Amino acid sequence: MMSALTAASMQTIPNLIPNGDYVRILPEIVLSIFGMIIMLLDPVMSERRSQRALGVIALLGAIAALAATFYQAQQQFWGLGFWGMVKVDPFSIFFHVVVIAVTIVVILSSYEYMEVQQIRAGEYYGLILFGAVGMALMSSAVELVLIFIALEISSIATYVLAGFRRRAAISSEASVKYFLLGSFATAFFLYGVAMMFGATGSTSIATIGAAMGLFNGGGGLLLAYLGVGLMFVGLGFKVAAAPFHIWTPDVYEGAPSPVVGFMSTAPKAAVFAVLIRVMFQAHAPGRVWLMWVVAALSMSIGNIAALVQDNIKRLLAYSSIAHAGYVLVAFAALPANGIPAAMFYTASYAAMNVGAFAVVGHFAGRGERYVALEDYSGLGRRSPLLAGVLTIFLLSLIGIPITGGFFAKFYVFSAAMQGPHPLIGLTVIGVVNSAIAAYYYLRIIVFMYMREPRDQARVPRVTPGLGIALAISLAATIYLGVLPGQVLDYAGRAAAFLH
Repeated sequence: MMSALTAASMQTIPNLIPNGDYVRILPEIVLSIFGMIIMLLDPVMSERRSQRALGVIALLGAIAALAATFYQAQQQFWGLGFWGMVKVDPFSIFFHVVVIAVTIVVILSSYEYMEVQQIRAGEYYGLILFGAVGMALMSSAVELVLIFIALEISSIATYVLAGFRRRAAISSEASVKYFLLGSFATAFFLYGVAMMFGATGSTSIATIGAAMGLFNGGGGLLLAYLGVGLMFVGLGFKVAAAPFHIWTPDVYEGAPSPVVGFMSTAPKAAVFAVLIRVMFQAHAPGRVWLMWVVAALSMSIGNIAALVQDNIKRLLAYSSIAHAGYVLVAFAALPANGIPAAMFYTASYAAMNVGAFAVVGHFAGRGERYVALEDYSGLGRRSPLLAGVLTIFLLSLIGIPITGGFFAKFYVFSAAMQGPHPLIGLTVIGVVNSAIAAYYYLRIIVFMYMREPRDQARVPRVTPGLGIALAISLAATIYLGVLPGQVLDYAGRAAAFLH
């Protein structure tokens, strides 16, 4: 009798979480499982065995997460899940692919680095996967509190990874600076969420967007302006946009090179996905002028400061600030043009920058001794293939044709010039800054091909893992520069889901 009642009552209990919802976070589930497997295996494995074995497990986990993303891309799984907190659509799929592809390249380029630097690998690979969980979740989250949680998952992992060169004081300093400043930035973001809730009564981006159209001034609109400003402080810190960029050169210089490649691309891609939803889908007030000012500052400060750098990691750090400014130019444009341009630029920048830092990490040597521009003297003679690959990445960062960087800048500036009110001033600032940037990128190429080699900077042999990582980055950079149409068309279709 009791068993019959129990069975009957169980049938009346609704399925609180439909099975389809689990598919909507399948990549995050896969990454989390493999990350936990690594953390469980690390203590029971010898340091020598763990270096490669755990790296292979991390690589398999990232590949499985990429496969899960493509499985998730089936139209039957599109839509909202977990009570409207996550959304699977072409937009989220795009950024999932970017984040997980960067994760795969970073894992491949880390095999040799971890051995050379003699760093225990277990928690390193686990943190990369856990960081990717937060970044992927940011791409599909459509609720501000969930975005905050995903942002913290990503941030905590990168705080620890930044200080992974434990024997180097500069690495510990980088981690502490990043943690302290990042904590303040996160607090600003959370205050912004609270302000937005006070203005609209919701933390759902779709509901906020609908409420924005009902404001006719008054206190609600003022709270909305404050909320957007405070949230942008937190998100602007994560993408290293001026004037929230102060941490960038010190952290990039001190953190391990593969980690810098990771944190300069994957978290930025995820945060730009959040910014697109907040600025465009939520109809953030004051978007155009806020983006105009920050984009102009980021491009100008980043490029001018990079001119005087002699350390390649600091140079690429200031370059990263400038490229954040280029992306933000698209945020000041109309949604129909700005969203696809921002998405394409994010993918192009991820491909070329993660590849550039893979080369820097390989060449740096034990203790990252060889990171000055002088150390790259004569690299074109000592290692023509490595120098050639780095040259292509640098040319793409400049924006030279047949590379992804060319079309990325072209689409961003085209988006700014289209519409009833062309952003002529911002476009001129961007073009001038692109010309300034060409100087310091070409300066690296001059050192590699037009200076005499330095004997003390020996070039290590390229390992298979690093070779595959560079091949993936190079192929993506060239593909986006030669055949950009398919990716841009997909970005355009993805943008339609945000209107």
